[in-house]
Amino acid sequence: MIRSRAGLLCFAVMMVFGPMAFAPAALAADAAQGQVLAKRWCATCHVVASDQQNGSTQAPPFSAIADRPTFDAAKVALFLLDPHPKMPSMNLTRAEAADLAAYIAAQK
Repeated sequence: MIRSRAGLLCFAVMMVFGPMAFAPAALAADAAQGQVLAKRWCATCHVVASDQQNGSTQAPPFSAIADRPTFDAAKVALFLLDPHPKMPSMNLTRAEAADLAAYIAAQK
């Protein structure tokens, strides 16, 4: 039993903010799942892996995207949720977009 105000306050803070300490690990993007998505959705136009022979000349390889000085996985994930008109509508979930962006980032 908590006997002081300070103890009660500490307990309340831990109950509210404690679970947040584990949130980043639970929400971490999965690059391996992103690879699966890339091969399914992106490989027709983009070179998505080093062992892929070719893609479209209209779309940059994932390695070139990842090497851009302004590359930001979070911005790529957001872009994938509302893709460029030349891209097909993939209807990705936020987690899938984050996974795909993590895979692109791994192509540096």
